[in-house]
Amino acid sequence: MATIDIVKEVLSENLDIEADKVVDEATFEELGVDSLDMVELVCDLEEKCEVELGEPEGIQTVGQLVAHIDSLK
Repeated sequence: MATIDIVKEVLSENLDIEADKVVDEATFEELGVDSLDMVELVCDLEEKCEVELGEPEGIQTVGQLVAHIDSLK
């Protein structure tokens, strides 16, 4: 499964965000993801993608997050 699809799945399941709104250009602020949601998102993505994200700083869009995860694989 592509990383973007995993991110869509996690956001959709955990935060009830419509998958069609999860596009590369979408910011987490636009999607209504707050700092607590981001912590949960990172934990879930670490588990599903089998990577250690730590505390990704400066990541504001879905595309940036996907690229960061892909760079760790």
